Amino acid sequence: MKAWQIGLVSKRGLRREGDERFVLPLWIAREGTPLGTSELVLTVAEAEQLHAALCYALDGKPIPDFAPECRNSIQRGPSARR
Repeated sequence: MKAWQIGLVSKRGLRREGDERFVLPLWIAREGTPLGTSELVLTVAEAEQLHAALCYALDGKPIPDFAPECRNSIQRGPSARR
């Protein structure tokens, strides 16, 4: 089986496209050989679901100084999941 890699395109972050979509540029490689780029397009609902899943997946991990405020509220707030 070939080893595929997908990662964030450096210097190009998540962007809004209109009021209803978010676009995340990604690079694609196979066995270390770059093949090209693509974009992950998310609706607002999909972005919310991904955001929540990432927050809960990171729960309990050390919070770096550069973490967004929502990460602090999930882990340190009065209603934090335990």
